[in-house]
Amino acid sequence: MRIISGTLGGRVLHPPRNLPVRPTTDFAKTALFNILTNRIDLEEANVLDLCCGTGSISFECASRGAMSVTAIDTHANCVKFVADTAKLMSMTNLKTFKADIFKFMESEKNSFDFIFADPPYEATWIEQISPAVFQYKLLAANGILIVEHGPKTNLDAAPNFIEKRTYGNVNFSIFKAHE
Repeated sequence: MRIISGTLGGRVLHPPRNLPVRPTTDFAKTALFNILTNRIDLEEANVLDLCCGTGSISFECASRGAMSVTAIDTHANCVKFVADTAKLMSMTNLKTFKADIFKFMESEKNSFDFIFADPPYEATWIEQISPAVFQYKLLAANGILIVEHGPKTNLDAAPNFIEKRTYGNVNFSIFKAHE
């Protein structure tokens, strides 16, 4: 896993092999950040990474200058790896929490400019992520939510959906908060 761009661009990270994750590929991650470049100013953004896994997206956002990055996962080893790596790289703008994403969203009082969710592709609750984000008003005005999912999931009918991008087996459903 590597950080593609920003102050730590090119840095290779080695997450433990026993983590229960499926990291976003470099190809899909590059496409994701190309999408974001045209929609938000990442350097001014507060970012929420739900189901952060290895922290690939969190590290990329922090490296690219995000004001703050909050990384959430239910797996203690994932959270530990992300927290330890952030500390090792002096990423003071990245904080981690071990939590159920829905309980976290329900209790969170801050809003975010960019929210990324990368749940397990086989999760039965993927369709509940975008409604929860909007129910709890977690997106700032004109904020972007991107849910990564497999080809069998279709989120096109969800409120605030604007488009879907496909990169091999990786799908990004994009949602936008209105002013």
